[in-house]
Amino acid sequence: MVVFKINYNFLEVYNLKMEVDQDLCISCGACIDACPEVFDWNDDEKACVKVDEVPSNIEDQAEEAMESCPTEAIIKK
Repeated sequence: MVVFKINYNFLEVYNLKMEVDQDLCISCGACIDACPEVFDWNDDEKACVKVDEVPSNIEDQAEEAMESCPTEAIIKK
């Protein structure tokens, strides 16, 4: 008999995706300050999303970053 032990501590579900509307971004950096794991500067010195999917353990932080955007440039995909 073979027994498999699954360690659920390593299981992460990714499902939240975000995008920064480059036309609305004013480069204030609020999102980057709030959640540097998800947001960063691009070559045009505007904020961008640097991950394909937001890790579930920082979804709240990413949502706070979205809410902190003064121009509402961050949208969920």
